[in-house]
Amino acid sequence: MKNLKKVGLTALAASLVSTSAFAGALTVSGSAGINWESYSAADLGIHASTAPSDGTKAFSMGNQITFSGSGELDNGLTVGLTFVLDQNDDSTAAGAAYTGGPFDGHNVSISSDTFGTLVYYGEGGDSAQNAVGDTAAGNIWDLWDARDGANSKLKESNGGTNFHYTLPSMVDGLTVAASYQPAGSNDESDMAYALTYTGVEGLSVSYGTGSNDSAAGTTSNSDTTSIKASYAVGSFTLAYSDHEHDSNTNTADQDASSYKLSYTVSDSMSVSYGQETIKSGTAGDQDAEYTRLSASYTSGGMTVSGNISEMKDGTHSTAAKGDEDYAGLSVSFAF
Repeated sequence: MKNLKKVGLTALAASLVSTSAFAGALTVSGSAGINWESYSAADLGIHASTAPSDGTKAFSMGNQITFSGSGELDNGLTVGLTFVLDQNDDSTAAGAAYTGGPFDGHNVSISSDTFGTLVYYGEGGDSAQNAVGDTAAGNIWDLWDARDGANSKLKESNGGTNFHYTLPSMVDGLTVAASYQPAGSNDESDMAYALTYTGVEGLSVSYGTGSNDSAAGTTSNSDTTSIKASYAVGSFTLAYSDHEHDSNTNTADQDASSYKLSYTVSDSMSVSYGQETIKSGTAGDQDAEYTRLSASYTSGGMTVSGNISEMKDGTHSTAAKGDEDYAGLSVSFAF
C-alpha cells in the first residue's frame, strides 16, 4: 500500500459541515489477478448465447484500485471518501463503454464513536440485508446465474445509490445496521436492517431483512430474510445460512439453505467444502443443488486458489442442461 499525504481536504469538508481546514491522508491500495476457468456440461452447446461456451477454457484478468481519504474535523467527526476503479465492472454489457464514468463505486462517510457511521453511496452501495445475504458456501450459484442457474434472489434493495448507517457500539460484540434506498422512477423506497453478534469466542450470528418494492400496487414487491451462523473450533469452522425470499407472486418465491466446512491446514493454507440448495416457489420444481471443493494458499501478498464446483438441476428440472461442472484457478496479488 502506498501512502500519499494530502493536506487540506477543505472542499469535502465544506460540502458536509462548516469548519476550518483540517489535515487528512489519502491512501491507494489495489489488487490484480490472473484467472482460468472451464465449464463442461452433459448437454453441449446449450449456452450458445453466453460465454464462455461449454468445453472452452478461458483466461481473464482481475484488477481493482481503491483510493481512500479521511480526516478528523474540529468537531470530532471523521470524514472519509472512497473511489474504486474496476475495469468493465461498471459496464452494462461485455465490451460496453462505462456508463457511470471510470469509477466502479464511490462513497462518503461521516463517523464518530458516539454518532456511529453514516455512509452515502453515490454508486456501488449495498443494503444492510445484502451484507449478510451471501450463502455460507459463498454463492456457488453465481457461477451459473447468467447461464442456466436458479437466478437466486438472496439479496434485496441492491441499488447502487443508498444510505447505510451503523449504530455506535451499545453491547459488546453486537453490530446493528440499517440502510435506506430512496424512491426512484416508478420505484418505491426500500429499507433494510441487519444485526451481527460476535460476543462469544469463535461464534458469529447474523440476521438481516430487507424489502425490494417497485411501483405502488404492483405484484413485484418482495422481502428477503437472511440468517447466518458460523462457529470455529481449533482448525475447523462450520457455517450455515438460510435465506427466504417472499414475493407477491408465489412463483417468484425462493428459499436457499447452505453450509460450509473449512479446515485451516496452516497459517498459509486452507481447504473447504460447501453446498447450497435453492428451492423454487413453483410447485413440482426440482431443487437446484450446488457443491464446491476449494483450496487456497497465501504467501505475502500473493494468493493461489482453486475450486471444483458442480450444478445439479440448476433449471429446477431434470433436464440435462441443468447439470454442469466448473473448474477454476486464480493467482491474485494485493498491494
